[in-house]
Amino acid sequence: MKKIGMILFAIVSLAGGACGWPSVDISAVPEPSQDLQIPSGSMHQSAVFSGGCFWCTEAVYEQVEGVTDVVSGYAGGKPEDATYRSVSSGKTDHAEVIRITYDPNRTTYGRLLKVFFAVAHDPTQLNRQGPDIGHQYRSAIFHESIEQKQVADAYIRQLEEAKVFDRAIVTTLEPLEQFFPAEPNHQNFVHLNPNHPYVRQHALPKVRKVRKHFANHVREQ
Repeated sequence: MKKIGMILFAIVSLAGGACGWPSVDISAVPEPSQDLQIPSGSMHQSAVFSGGCFWCTEAVYEQVEGVTDVVSGYAGGKPEDATYRSVSSGKTDHAEVIRITYDPNRTTYGRLLKVFFAVAHDPTQLNRQGPDIGHQYRSAIFHESIEQKQVADAYIRQLEEAKVFDRAIVTTLEPLEQFFPAEPNHQNFVHLNPNHPYVRQHALPKVRKVRKHFANHVREQ
């Protein structure tokens, strides 16, 4: 799908079609008005997001200070279908996701959400993300608790009220029933394959964007 999608992306982009990013001023994306409380102790927490190809989103969050681990995987479907081949077919209920493990004393769930909406993906594209098309590439937040759901829902409403995007946000909030790690060859893909054509065209620009616009919240290179 990614190789085919790159061709479609180039054609539609030249035509000014729906694959383009919305008109958004990243500097105008607000801080979340609500956030999770920092738990006592140093217990790590996790967040599961779906924003298109997990190669790209994984690489973005690997830059963020306070993030201790990022794993590409699948969520939203049955265990027996949680393989790259099955999910890529678009015939399962899964989405390509990343599970972010973070230290709540060094970053917050709210900040991870801001990165998600500001640079990690385009939350106005329905069942696609740039060149990748299908329900498996949907924009979604898989919440692990009612508190995560409340914070995410509040932030979406905050973004909509602020009219940050020139199109409607289509991000869904879905309960996380189970996370399935992707195959080893999909882990840390951008770091291990920096010259891959897809990586150079779609992932590395997002890495540069998060390092530029969140300069005070990224780890040293």
